[in-house]
Amino acid sequence: MNKIIATDADNWTGLIARLALGLTILPHGAQKLLGWFGGYGFNGTMGFFTTQMHIPYIVALLVILIEFFGALFLIFGFLSRLAALGFIGIYIGAISLIHAANGFFMNWNMEANKGEGWEYFILLFALAIIVFIKGGGKASIDAALTKKSK
Repeated sequence: MNKIIATDADNWTGLIARLALGLTILPHGAQKLLGWFGGYGFNGTMGFFTTQMHIPYIVALLVILIEFFGALFLIFGFLSRLAALGFIGIYIGAISLIHAANGFFMNWNMEANKGEGWEYFILLFALAIIVFIKGGGKASIDAALTKKSK
């Protein structure tokens, strides 16, 4: 368990990366789980994932839970590496199953019947990798737990 939470309490890199990722993804998780920000909520998202996208129930459930609770974990710096690993899995799946077919670029012009490319996910993936390598860093629960376990 110590290897999962271990982090340098003076590490600004982990702090910046986890806050950027957590704050960016939390609204997406809130859309999926709670229906906030114009989202469809848990039932609507599960229905879309399982019936229209044909994603297995357990995978759809994990995506929703990781996007919401994983983002909160990152914001507070709790089990940061584990949360980052969950996001890495989501982004690999999102790119390979959905966004790779749409090319590199985001759909800035909102062209009809054209999905988003994968450029945005490169940034999210990189932030998740940084957190996975560096840990939660400064001002994290992981840092406080690391100090206590020494």
